[in-house]
Amino acid sequence: MEKIQPQTPFLLLLYGFPGSGKTYFARQFGESVQLAHLEQDRIRYELFEQPRFTKQENFALNRIMEYMSGEFLTAGISVIFDMNAMRISQRRILREVARKNKASTVVVWFQVDADTAYIRNAKRDRRKQDDRFAVGYDVEQFKQLAAYMQHPEPTEDFVVVSGKHSFTGQMNSVLKKLDEMKVVSHSAAVHRLVKPELVNIVPSPQVEDPNRPARRNIVLR
Repeated sequence: MEKIQPQTPFLLLLYGFPGSGKTYFARQFGESVQLAHLEQDRIRYELFEQPRFTKQENFALNRIMEYMSGEFLTAGISVIFDMNAMRISQRRILREVARKNKASTVVVWFQVDADTAYIRNAKRDRRKQDDRFAVGYDVEQFKQLAAYMQHPEPTEDFVVVSGKHSFTGQMNSVLKKLDEMKVVSHSAAVHRLVKPELVNIVPSPQVEDPNRPARRNIVLR
């Protein structure tokens, strides 16, 4: 299927606990929308043979990703910034990069409970594409990182998605937001939106059989 072509360039920032599904979403979204996928963890391993995750290393990596984002946006290419945009000040800098290049900025907030996110992070499978370069955290490191994070403010353009929902549901929410901001055409967004269908998973018998147990309603949440 042909990718969605944005009407104007945009910068998509990702926010959420490690293990909330940011990289998985970024990769899948990049297969549906024409944009550049900048994956911090992969770039780190490309640049540093043995990453040390020091402040200096992180600073250099952040500057490189900011520069690459600016270059893509200058060329009219949208960017999904696959790095946890944890701090308000960090997102402010990136919004300014986008603004200078006449691009819109949207934060995608992946909401999932901390326990689920930690378990996912601890059980990463390095054989999988989305886990190959991911950083692992022990309990204390995870708690420190979670405490360091600053939620998006009302003044920021953001969309909330569930880290437990399917990619299709997440993409629907993001495309709807981009459509509202007139970043993608309405027709393109609507074409890709998947409408849920009602499925009867319990056949209704023509005649109630008194020897059968009573049917129970099943609610999918």
